[in-house]
Amino acid sequence: MEKALSGIRILDMTHVQAGPTSSQLLAWLGADVIKFEPPTGDITRGQLRDIPNADSLYFTMLNCNKRSITANMKNPAGKEVFVELLKKCDVVMENFGPGVLDRFGFTWDKVHEINPKIVMASIKGFGSSGPYAEFKAYENVAQAMGGSMSTTGFDDGPPLVTGAQIGDSGTGLHLAIGILAALQARVRTGKGQYVEVAMMDSVMNLCRVKFRDHQRLTRGNLPEYSIDTTGRHATPRSGNDSGGGQLGNAVKCKPGGPNDYIYVVVQEAVWENLARLMGGDALVQDARFSTIGERRKNQAVMWGMLNDYASNYDKREFMAILNGIDVPCGPIMSTEDLANDDHVHLRDMYVELDHPQRGTWYNVGMPIKLSDNHVPMERSPLLGEHTDQILQEVLGWDKSQIEAKRTAGAFTK
Repeated sequence: MEKALSGIRILDMTHVQAGPTSSQLLAWLGADVIKFEPPTGDITRGQLRDIPNADSLYFTMLNCNKRSITANMKNPAGKEVFVELLKKCDVVMENFGPGVLDRFGFTWDKVHEINPKIVMASIKGFGSSGPYAEFKAYENVAQAMGGSMSTTGFDDGPPLVTGAQIGDSGTGLHLAIGILAALQARVRTGKGQYVEVAMMDSVMNLCRVKFRDHQRLTRGNLPEYSIDTTGRHATPRSGNDSGGGQLGNAVKCKPGGPNDYIYVVVQEAVWENLARLMGGDALVQDARFSTIGERRKNQAVMWGMLNDYASNYDKREFMAILNGIDVPCGPIMSTEDLANDDHVHLRDMYVELDHPQRGTWYNVGMPIKLSDNHVPMERSPLLGEHTDQILQEVLGWDKSQIEAKRTAGAFTK
């Protein structure tokens, strides 16, 4: 079976999370991803270790289906390896701090000169232009400055970061889209181009509906919010409100543990059935809930009634009841729930792998399913595991050439 990105070779200089997320997705689409590491390796190999002297889960979960080569970019022989690989690759990816690659002598103009067909893809915290361009960014910094934290949490509490890594992994998704677009453009033009994605910009894009509400505030109250938004000049934190045209919230179930909740969306079309379930014809005819406008005004009462009713059931039981009357809902799934969920395993979204240092472990699967792209998930590479293989297969070097570079310090500190 043909792989979607067969024939595409990527030189991946990225590290930590944002870039590796992107290159891993491209590897799962069939690209040959060469992880180009310093002799000390990607820093996450040693971060948050749970097994001594083994690559951490932080590294292994973001670097599957890649080959690893080490090279010392501070050594002329190491730089030569880099240049020769640039000539043989379709894409080069980096997420260094501002100006790092430039100081090594590899600006976009230089890279383009070496290989006019290559796509150069960069992740920056705030982009290469503007007053924030030189600032450093991390996941939660991007969430703070991109509009996510100010709109996450409850109105009477502090701003909160999300559990989902939208600053890093979200940016990686945006970069993958940009890379694929640049490769498609190259089919027409024959030339590569520079692709840049800023973490702050990516978070803003994922907060798009919050900027919808920001502009609506200039024309009045936001009736779907469970808090009063009168007089607000910025989109507020609104807890578990749905953020859409339909009312939604998290409803507590038995036995009342930290994740014993179900999220329920009360669509206009399902209210009558839901009302009859909870309170019979009397609730169906209750004027306080007769229209969506009235339900918005009285949503605190409505959610109170729904919480009372749900307290008789656990979240799975209540999901079955609500699905029976076509009410959109979903139980709050913990990581333990998901790791043991039949649907998740059927979809290959929690995949067992083996590792020579770690033994058995699990990775989150590939969320993009293509009918003609079957790429089995493979473990992450050990540091420099494929150095000789890459030099032989990609560059065509023989053993004497490789040894000469090794002697010159190309692959070590």
